Amino acid sequence: MGDLEEIGDGTHFLYFTMLGLFSFREMTVGEAIDFWLGFLGSLGLTPDHATIHPDKVDEWSPLYSGRVPIISDPECTWSDGNVTGYCTEFYRDGIEIGNIVNPLGTCIDVGFGLERLDMLINGTPPESALETLVSTAMMIIRSGYVPGNKEQGYVLRKLLRRIQIMGGKVDHHFFAEEADRQKRIAEKFERLRHKHPDKSKEWWFDTHGIDIDVCGNASS
Repeated sequence: MGDLEEIGDGTHFLYFTMLGLFSFREMTVGEAIDFWLGFLGSLGLTPDHATIHPDKVDEWSPLYSGRVPIISDPECTWSDGNVTGYCTEFYRDGIEIGNIVNPLGTCIDVGFGLERLDMLINGTPPESALETLVSTAMMIIRSGYVPGNKEQGYVLRKLLRRIQIMGGKVDHHFFAEEADRQKRIAEKFERLRHKHPDKSKEWWFDTHGIDIDVCGNASS
């Protein structure tokens, strides 16, 4: 949830449909590159360039056989916290449309975003930030989750609060309830703020559950 401010910029999506391909020690990086360049070429989306980690440039560049320009990029790594791997990324019109990751140096994990490809093929305009947040909140609600303090419930609560701050609305009683909750929190902050003028943001949140960065917006 740390990238909410980037949602709606035309390249970042809060959720997206992944076109993937996985191989456990059966497919090579070169075979994956051949497959995806062929697939993208059939769509008229041959990449403008690909990026490769500097540690793998000499080894992986020849796998492209001069079909697209190669740019060295030290950010071309991936990790899930336990497993890591180098990757090569595909770019079109300045947008990363997908990548090939080589976890453990032996496996293949490929991901391409359907929405980004659709945007490039059909000129489908990206949703605004607010539209994306609202549609995602409704998707979470329809999946059976309710606002709460943990996991998906916390994500939903944060989304509803963000939508409210941006002046949007979700046509569901969860949104109205969260708006009322934020208003009560803001009122509580106004009652207490003069008693604790030197307390940190962390203290307000841990002691009273008050996020002082947003409570002013909730009361307006």
